[in-house]
Amino acid sequence: MTDSLAAFTVTPPVLRALASTEPSAEGTRLVRDIRRSKRLVLLRAVLDAAPGGRSGEAADHWALLEEAERHDPDAVHDVLHYPATGVWAEETLRRLHAPHGPAADLGHLGALAVAAALRAGIAFKATLRPVGGRLALPTLGLLRPARPGPLALTERSWDPDDPAALPLHTLPGGLTALDDLDPYRAPGHARPAPVRAARRLTPKGHKRWDTQWAGALTLLERYDTARAGETGLLLRSVVPLSGGSRSSGATLPAAAGSVLARPQAPPALAATLVHEVQHGKLTALADVLTLHTADAAPRHWAPWRADPRPLEGLLHGAYAHLALAGYWQRAALYGARGAWAQHARIRAQVAAVLPVLRCHPQLTATGREFTAAMAAAEQAMDELPPPGDQHAVARRAVDRARRAWYAEHPELAPHGQG
Repeated sequence: MTDSLAAFTVTPPVLRALASTEPSAEGTRLVRDIRRSKRLVLLRAVLDAAPGGRSGEAADHWALLEEAERHDPDAVHDVLHYPATGVWAEETLRRLHAPHGPAADLGHLGALAVAAALRAGIAFKATLRPVGGRLALPTLGLLRPARPGPLALTERSWDPDDPAALPLHTLPGGLTALDDLDPYRAPGHARPAPVRAARRLTPKGHKRWDTQWAGALTLLERYDTARAGETGLLLRSVVPLSGGSRSSGATLPAAAGSVLARPQAPPALAATLVHEVQHGKLTALADVLTLHTADAAPRHWAPWRADPRPLEGLLHGAYAHLALAGYWQRAALYGARGAWAQHARIRAQVAAVLPVLRCHPQLTATGREFTAAMAAAEQAMDELPPPGDQHAVARRAVDRARRAWYAEHPELAPHGQG
């Protein structure tokens, strides 16, 4: 396993393809490679910061990972690059460097190693300590031992049919997990009310998700085959949101390859997946490119939110909504009910903020190229306009909303108007 973050080169064609939000083989490959390199660097940083460094218990767990990798690289890759593993690694590294606060959960590195060894099918022996009567095995599920205390594990310790095992639920299609088990499926330090992960679902809850997921994938494949393929390649897990969550979906940078979402009818879930996958793409790109140098002060109007947004938030929102506008345009061409209205509304919102983004003085040269390509993608939608005056009506509605927002935030009007 390498541990160096590659010096990625993003060619102009790939940058423009990513900026358009349209899926491309090169863009998808770049996003996945960036995520992989970043994760390996993070894991090595955890190992180096762990007590005992590369000669203690953490080093033994790492050695088991390397042995498993020699037998089945793909299985180990899936465990190490599982979204929840990134949340654990970031929280662990933060705790290792913090003088006060909770102790780092280095035992979870052992769980990663055991999960990798089990999936690689190698012989091994390891002793781990369950937490709260449960031992999480990433990508597999949970073990619930009958007795408290340390648990001796071997290659025969995981049987999904054993009552002591609670397997991770796999959504229809076999590529994406519905993760309601992993203790690191969402960051524990940042769970605002809109994105609180749900507790373990019931079998009825799993079945509901299966039905909605299958329906959403059917719609994606029917209306936008390329986005359906991109979703399958970039999305490894879906984390159910709790019933009280106000947001329909969220993407958290630490959990690359995961989306938090609440149960929705298939048309809404398909749109949520399109929207959230874009956030993940832009987050990966920002790990290797600087698009702007603006601070995090919230000073911009965004038509899809009531609160002021920092430039980074405005860029993310415009990017995700640009993809949605394209998705609904394709859905409309296939005759999806209400799709033209959705397309017109969302496109008008994106068109209203693109001038602000493109003229922002703190964009880098790369940022200017990126936003120019976004604008070109939005303008290209003129080739297939909605019937009647729907686009003009949507633009007028957005203009009214903008005037009303600035009336409530007069101190931000000079910034918001570019």
